[in-house]
Amino acid sequence: MIVRIMGEGQFEVPDSLVDRLNELDNAVLAALDSSDETDFRVSLAALLAAVRAGGTAVDHDTLVPSDATLPYDEATVDEVRALLREDGLIPG
Repeated sequence: MIVRIMGEGQFEVPDSLVDRLNELDNAVLAALDSSDETDFRVSLAALLAAVRAGGTAVDHDTLVPSDATLPYDEATVDEVRALLREDGLIPG
């Protein structure tokens, strides 16, 4: 899976990490639903950190389609809501 973090670049994420990313994605969604800004920030940071730690950066000169687009670290709740798909930020 290719995941883009806005303003940062793309990461190739192994299939073995997708379930964990979906768990973290669900935590972001729950924080959005409850309008809890603190939980939202913590959950978003955890999701982004998991992509950075478990994924491999795609060379900036390589153009490949992204399977998921994640917001940047300081994205607002409204910006994140605009990125949401039917199944959240991470497909699956």
